[in-house]
Amino acid sequence: MNKYLILCVDDEREVLDSVIQDLDCFEEHFLLEAAESVDEAKQIIEDAEREDVKLALILCDHIMPDQTGISFLIELNQQTATQVTRKVLLTGQAGLEDTVEAINHSSLHFYIAKPWRGDELRDIITQQLTQYMIENEPQLMPWATILDPERIFAAIAKNRLEFGE
Repeated sequence: MNKYLILCVDDEREVLDSVIQDLDCFEEHFLLEAAESVDEAKQIIEDAEREDVKLALILCDHIMPDQTGISFLIELNQQTATQVTRKVLLTGQAGLEDTVEAINHSSLHFYIAKPWRGDELRDIITQQLTQYMIENEPQLMPWATILDPERIFAAIAKNRLEFGE
């Protein structure tokens, strides 16, 4: 199975620790990394690329000191290696204009408002990762027990129909 990364970016350590704790159920099958800045996130992404680990999902805050989360997501969307990455904004501060900009640049797949509920966050991340795998992973069967089995099996059936198996 290919290696995949979930990257969480937030400049507030307490928030970041809470997100990581809520998503620790994914650690068995994904690399789960935390970054306190966009620069740190870029370094983690570069390191992952060198190790042939794909960035499956990024969960990013908006208001950060050096660069906004939305401008970072737009930047990632313009790079070949991270264009297919599922991009989720987790913030309590993005205005409508910022959010519309991200959506219009196809750089945002989901918006989660702070404060969030752990079970809802896990469900959203599961759905986003399921979609990522359906679109990018040729071997879907192993993911059926980890992600959304109904959608994974539907995608497998659709692929078999398309290829006449």
